[in-house]
Amino acid sequence: MAHTWPLVLRDGELVLRPLRRRDRFAFEALRQRNRHWLRPWDATDPEHPAQRPSFSALRRWNEQQARVGVGLPLVMVVEGKIVGQITAGPLQYGAVRTAVLGYWIDRAAAGRGLVPRAAALVIDHLFTEMGMHRIEVTVRPENTASLRVVEKLGLRAEGLRPRAIHVDGAWRDHLVFAITAEELDTDDAGHGMMARLTGPTDDPMESVADTPTA
Repeated sequence: MAHTWPLVLRDGELVLRPLRRRDRFAFEALRQRNRHWLRPWDATDPEHPAQRPSFSALRRWNEQQARVGVGLPLVMVVEGKIVGQITAGPLQYGAVRTAVLGYWIDRAAAGRGLVPRAAALVIDHLFTEMGMHRIEVTVRPENTASLRVVEKLGLRAEGLRPRAIHVDGAWRDHLVFAITAEELDTDDAGHGMMARLTGPTDDPMESVADTPTA
């Protein structure tokens, strides 16, 4: 297992990198512009459902989790502009070796295939560099656009978890999708999910998904 932080992953014009201090105004403006678009899928604190962490608190938490290897929080950047975020966490080791993946994207950037590509980059990194064995994504049944993302990635449906995650102010049912390392044909360069995604059945359709680690 190898864990490097800070981490940068790239695929063409898409760059995944850590959130920086100087990103504050751009990140806060992006979240504000997309508040209605993201609200139905945003995880919330059941004790304080209307509150969200400040930028400083979010960045500090991200850094703490990333440096000890229990989280992998990255922003999606295209042409120098933040367009979303993708987070793997918590990362569990030992006999489990599982990561949970969550992501969201700017409404203006949806439909360009960015979320599946970002997810593929992170999944390949988790399997080949961090020694994960299983990666899981949870999606509200109502989030049809996000269901297309997991379908595009070829994740296996495992069933429904009733009232599994507190989202948009209430405990919500979530469908569970997963993949294990054995289910991917990964080459020597560590390309497994990305190779699958860019195969002949590629379809640039994606949108926002739940972010259970936010």
